[in-house]
Amino acid sequence: MPRPKKIRCVRFLPQVNYFKPKGIPLMDLEEVVLNVDEFEALNLVDLEDKDQETAANKMGVSRSTFQRILSSARKKVAEAIIQGKALRIKGGNYVMATMRKFECADCGHVWEIPFGTGRPTTCPSCGSTNFHRAAEQRGPGVGRGLGPCGKGKRSR
Repeated sequence: MPRPKKIRCVRFLPQVNYFKPKGIPLMDLEEVVLNVDEFEALNLVDLEDKDQETAANKMGVSRSTFQRILSSARKKVAEAIIQGKALRIKGGNYVMATMRKFECADCGHVWEIPFGTGRPTTCPSCGSTNFHRAAEQRGPGVGRGLGPCGKGKRSR
């Protein structure tokens, strides 16, 4: 029996989840399905210019797993474009990362902000600029009993 797939951490869902060639009715097209985690991998590496190790850490997977996700995503997008197929973004084995946690090195204050709101400029408690991402969100949590996105262990 194969090992279960590790859940991938995704920061946001695409606003548009369907693409098709112009001028061809949808009922006449074959469809390629790009999983949400594959979409996230493309976004991190090809749009945000992250290296694969950084992107793998953000998704909570190993670098080799990330490479397989990215390779699969690129192949599906190429297939849709080159062979004129519709591309649907849906499904996959993922959880949403909704909040980012920061910790002030000067006063020890810990706070959370939603993804997509930008990096804070100062600690809301003391005004210091000496803060960083909280330790539980720095990387995939390997060996620390953390699941994807810095959350606690997953139940199986």
